[in-house]
Amino acid sequence: MAAPERLSLTGTVLDAPEPRELAEFYRRLLGWTVVTEEPDWVKLAAPEGGPGLAFQRERQYVRPSWPAAAGHQQMMLHLDFEVAELEEAVSFAIGLGAVQADHQPQEDTRVLFDPAGHPFCLWIPT
Repeated sequence: MAAPERLSLTGTVLDAPEPRELAEFYRRLLGWTVVTEEPDWVKLAAPEGGPGLAFQRERQYVRPSWPAAAGHQQMMLHLDFEVAELEEAVSFAIGLGAVQADHQPQEDTRVLFDPAGHPFCLWIPT
């Protein structure tokens, strides 16, 4: 079987019980623009282009457990955001509704949870 002529990653989609609320958190965190808004779907786009970030309603959504714990919903993916100043970025994210995880595995990275409980990382290059 031949590969398709073109395959392009257009975005990452996060499930959420309330996609509009989660989209608003990431819109404010990243400064991106809402490009699609439907009752169960919201998509954000970066001003500089590239793949977007979308949010879809999942009525059976269960917050993931992090770090992983047997018998609990496992994290399927997480988002990484490079920042210039780690503690400033953490404070900003917390002010928008993020929660810092108790377990922090690295000095140059902070793990936080968005309002729906998805883990994401803020990190600085070392």
